[in-house]
Amino acid sequence: MELGISSSLEHSSPVEWAAKHKALGLQTVNFPVACDDGEEKFMAYKQAADEAGLTIAEVGVWRNTLAAVPEERKQWIDYAVRQLRMADAIGAACCVNVVGTPYGPRWDGGYRENFSSELWNMAVSMIRQIIDTARPRHTKFCIESMPWMIPSSPDEYLRLIEAVDRAEFGTHLDVVNMITSPRRYFFNDEFLDECFQKLHGTIVSCHLKDIRLKPEYTFQLEECACGQGTLDIRRYIRLTTAENPRMPMIIEHLDTDEEYMASVQYVRNLT
Repeated sequence: MELGISSSLEHSSPVEWAAKHKALGLQTVNFPVACDDGEEKFMAYKQAADEAGLTIAEVGVWRNTLAAVPEERKQWIDYAVRQLRMADAIGAACCVNVVGTPYGPRWDGGYRENFSSELWNMAVSMIRQIIDTARPRHTKFCIESMPWMIPSSPDEYLRLIEAVDRAEFGTHLDVVNMITSPRRYFFNDEFLDECFQKLHGTIVSCHLKDIRLKPEYTFQLEECACGQGTLDIRRYIRLTTAENPRMPMIIEHLDTDEEYMASVQYVRNLT
């Protein structure tokens, strides 16, 4: 695997950004600028990453490409297309979004209708439209696995890949996001095996964090920093590396750079 963090670290230039990641012993990065920042800027960051020997793990979209308002949906699909084109130009492993929803006030929120056949068909059409318009040559477009919207399981992810039917569509694996039951939580080693067995050959990038059970009733889970939960991280790393020795693995959702550095050190001690 190639380890990275979702933090851009405090920096004042592309060269400083890349140097700080390199100094931490990281091998891959999340891209910190967007297509709207302009080609001169995003190519400067690409050059800095290249010169530091860092690969680019992912470009994020993080917009509701299934927004209920047609004008808003078009705006964010267009943005996703431009982000995917930028990702392809800079050689990122993937351009990633969550599927989104038109069914409630929170664009990435959980609603019953998220699992409807209507949303499924909308999602397949949206993903195809983004890929077919952007026409990437190197970078995969991905939908991150999620707890309360598709794809919420490896089987659902496989179905989505088959339905989209585009070689440019790949898996962005966030195992913790799919641990949503006591069975998956307590037997997360088996669930990890299932994910990599079923999604073998499609995975292009992974997120890395931990998960723990809260003591309150009812069954409540929370994500946490690496080493503060019960995820079999050593197994996760082994499976990831077996899938692709250069698989990007991004530590995410921590609050400070110091917390990221602590997680990096924890993961490094396991390998």
